[in-house]
Order: sequence, then C-alpha cells, then structure tokens
Amino acid sequence: MSFKFPLATASWGQEEHDAMQRVIASGMFTMGANVQAFESDFAAYAGSRYCVMVNSGSSANLLMVAALFYTNNPLLKLKRGDEIIVPAVSWSTTYYPLYQYGLKIKFVDVDLHTLNYDLDQLEKAVTGQTRAIMAVNLLGNPNDFGRIAKIIDGRNIVLMEDNCESMGAKYNGKMAGTFGVMGSFSSFFSHHISTMEGGMIVTDDEELHHILLSLRAHGWTRNLPKHNRVCSEKSDDPFEESFRFVLPGYNVRPLELEGALGVEQVKRLPKMVEERRKNGKLLQETLGAHPDLLIQKEIGESSWFGFSLVIRPGSPLARRALVARLNELGFDCRPIVAGNFAKNEVVKYFDSEVHDTLTNANHVDQNGVFVGNHHYPIPEAFAALAKL
Repeated sequence: MSFKFPLATASWGQEEHDAMQRVIASGMFTMGANVQAFESDFAAYAGSRYCVMVNSGSSANLLMVAALFYTNNPLLKLKRGDEIIVPAVSWSTTYYPLYQYGLKIKFVDVDLHTLNYDLDQLEKAVTGQTRAIMAVNLLGNPNDFGRIAKIIDGRNIVLMEDNCESMGAKYNGKMAGTFGVMGSFSSFFSHHISTMEGGMIVTDDEELHHILLSLRAHGWTRNLPKHNRVCSEKSDDPFEESFRFVLPGYNVRPLELEGALGVEQVKRLPKMVEERRKNGKLLQETLGAHPDLLIQKEIGESSWFGFSLVIRPGSPLARRALVARLNELGFDCRPIVAGNFAKNEVVKYFDSEVHDTLTNANHVDQNGVFVGNHHYPIPEAFAALAKL
C-alpha cells in the first residue's frame, strides 16, 4: 500500500549519485579515504574531536559500550555486573549491547510529554550501585542534560548517548550526542541523513577513539596511529603490523560508497534540520491544543525525526481508530519506536529490573503512533492532520 505521506523519503541529489560513481570508477570499495573524509566532516559538524564511522547505528551502540570495557581510565571503565540505567522506550539495539557485555539493566519510565526520561524517576533510580546511564534522545528530542548533570554530579557515573534519532538536535546550543563520553548516530535511509546503511560514534576522548578504531576492524592495530593509547608503539614495518590483534573486536567497517555519500549528505544537513524544525513548529501550531492527542514537548532544539501522537489519558479515542483515520488521510504510521521494550520476550535473557513502574511507557506502548517528518515543507500533511 502506498501512502501520500510516507514515513521517510530520499534526501539524495545529483551530488550523491556523482559521488557514488566516483567510488565505482575508482574500484576501491572497502573503507578508505572517503570514510576518513566523512568522519572529519561529521566531527566538525557535531563539534567533537573525533568521529568513527561504522556500518550502522546499532554497531555504533555496540562499539560505544565495548570501548568502556577496554579503557584504562578507571573513571570510565565498566565491568560485567555493573548497573546501567536505560529508558524503557527505545529501539532494541539500545539494549542488546548492554546484555551482550553483561551489564545489569535497570529500566526507568519515560515522561509522557517529552518521551525521554521521567527525570524524577531517573533521580530516584540512581543509587550507589549505578555505574552508567544511557541517555536516549527520542525522535529528535534532546534530554534535559542540565537536570541529568545535577543528578549525577559528584557520582562516579558514566553518561552515554544513543543519539541515533536526534542528529542535529541541540540543548543549550550544544549538539545532542556530545554530552556523554560518547554518542552514537545513525545514517540509515529513514534518518536525518542517509548513507544507505551507516552509523557514527563521536567522542572527545583520544583513548576511546583509538579503542573504537581497533574494535571496528578485527581488534587489530592496522588502523591505529604509530603512537596510540591501545598498544605499544607500532612497528614501521607494515608486514609486522598486518595481523597484530590487541582487542577482541568486530568487523563493522563501512564502505567507501557510504563514506562518499556521507560527505555530500553532511553538507545538506544544516538545511535539512532547519526544514524539519519548521515542520515541527507547524505541528505544534496544528495539534498543540488537540483535545485527544499529545504531541512531543520539545526540549532545547529538537531536530524532529518524526511526529509522535499519543492519545491523552482518559480520552475515549482508541489507537485502532486513530491508525485507521491516519491511513484514511494518507499517513503511513508505526508504533513509537519499540514502545515499552521491557515487555518483550527477549528481556528474559537480560539481567534486568524495573525501577518502580513503567506507567507512561505502557501508555505510549498502547496508545502512541508515529508519523513521518521530512527535510522539505509538507503543508498538505498539516492540513490533513488538522482534520484529526
């Protein structure tokens, strides 16, 4: 079924097609100069010292968590059994690396309006056992990092950000994804920029950057500088360094095609975020006072990944009827991310607990829908939403 208002549309122009043709003509498809150029450009955009591109946002989360197990910094180092707090509403691969590295996962409720952490619940959930917090900036909306900073002030707690849905968002003028020791991003087709598949990790920490470079490609030394923070000084003989393995890594390298696309896409990114924000303002004007629906309350400057519609508590409106009406008006729609993830069967494999109750996450899970936003004006969509 085709919809007048799809969840995502292509953001490429002739420049992206030309970039791919240059890579094809070069015959060099594995990670190389184009990936490096994009990493440099994206780090500059985010305001970070370093960026490491990988093959997906999911892999970005995996390497971000893994790096904290191999750092020599005692303030950052995690070990199996350490407690990490997560919001109950996010995507599956926010949580899977935490399970895969043996962390104890504590689910905390979300705020019904922002869809990020219920900050009062987060504050109560933090104890002397808490070693890390994963902040997820949902649907383009930054967390209140001022409040989070106060919650963890004076505690030995590592803050990470899953920013896969919030590229270009800002809190107090600073880019979301740069408040934690590392932040992950996605450049999958439906996200703010598209490199087909792709993900990035940004950090200001040199040691973590070097660890990420090694973990990305087999745990070898080949992509590390001669003087690095992971292993002893590298030999000048490339043959000796060809197959020297120092970390239990992965192969989550991106392709040169993806790097070349990223170079062109990041040029478009400021304008695309600007257009998404204009659409977000129109959403607020159109549905901000709707008697039956809540829209996401913006924190800082959202980059409006998409538009959530949550049925107000106590409203007689049923989600099935809302979905049917949206489809009738031409909207493709989905649940809000993965809803309350703690309800899924896969959680039986986790070492996890729920702090207090997940009242709001359950409400979002059962009464929320999500429709698409785009990088260009969509006045017809708001005219249709006004009929809800």
